[in-house]
Amino acid sequence: MSVTHGTAEGLRVLGAAILAGAGAGVDEAGLVADHLVEASLKGHDSHGIGMVPRYVTDMRAGGVSPNTGVRLLEDGGAFMRFTGDMGFGQRVGNELTQRLIARAHESGAVVATLRESYHLGRIGTYAEQAIEAGLVSIHFVNVTGHPPAVAPFRGAAARLLTNPVCIGFPGTASQPPVVADMATSAIALGKVRVAFNEGRELPAGVAIDAHGRPTTNAGDLVTGGGATAGALVPFGLHKGYALMLAAELLAGALGGGGTALPAQHGRHTIVNSMLSVVIDPRRLVDGDWLGYEVDALLDYLRTCPPADPAEPVLVPGDPERATKAERLAHGIPLDATTWRQLVEAAAVAGIDEASAAATATG
Repeated sequence: MSVTHGTAEGLRVLGAAILAGAGAGVDEAGLVADHLVEASLKGHDSHGIGMVPRYVTDMRAGGVSPNTGVRLLEDGGAFMRFTGDMGFGQRVGNELTQRLIARAHESGAVVATLRESYHLGRIGTYAEQAIEAGLVSIHFVNVTGHPPAVAPFRGAAARLLTNPVCIGFPGTASQPPVVADMATSAIALGKVRVAFNEGRELPAGVAIDAHGRPTTNAGDLVTGGGATAGALVPFGLHKGYALMLAAELLAGALGGGGTALPAQHGRHTIVNSMLSVVIDPRRLVDGDWLGYEVDALLDYLRTCPPADPAEPVLVPGDPERATKAERLAHGIPLDATTWRQLVEAAAVAGIDEASAAATATG
């Protein structure tokens, strides 16, 4: 039985049922599934519902601590330190952002570090959470816990991971928010998994093989056991590498969770640290003036003549909004390998394939 598309609600229910069956609390499983499906809806399949099998594997191996929330280590007013105690990043990140929103409304701004969180998922989620509260946010993330997957600029072997950077800026009554959320590698590591599952080649210029030669074969980076053989490269050559290193230092070193040194590779799980800065823009500029500037600037950009008439100028967040509308209407695509992996994960939770298919498409 093959499922090629699932509905958002069906995949939420299925994902939550699998995670709850594997040991997560019902509310936590629902929160994680909501986050993953929202990522899929917005076109970030690398961080979407296809992550559920990996999460179940890590739960069974002790690489994630379900039913664990964020924990405050130190409250210094405008500076706060937290740990996730290896709880699900979607819960940890949500609870962390709630705390930071409250503090930014109180003090105008807050700088916070988070260490020892399991996979935080799509970082744009937390920027959107802050945007809903009228706040600007900046997030730097590093990744440890498993072997590196990204070569430094001019390097022929992996040394770092994909280290996302995210900036969220509220919109106005006439302009949607700006959410710039990106891996600092040429593509996200999860996109290699998706390409491998779908039997597609990688874009040219994003990866090297184990000998440091350019490759478009996803199999050169992912083996059957999931270990990285080749490597991704930074986006933008030396510029992406510099930003990747900055995220490593700001999240891993300044955050206290550690950087991507060899001693951090052997945990066989996903460990994220994050530095977040949340700002109340009304403490810095007049709200009406800011709204005018945002409207005028985004209008100015959108009305730029396109190089290709079929591809108008966009602002960060536009592709995700368009993809979500399309997938809500037509379903979230599922390649055969991802569906098989979901079925295998469902079996661990006592859900048979027919039931999984009926739920996913319902």
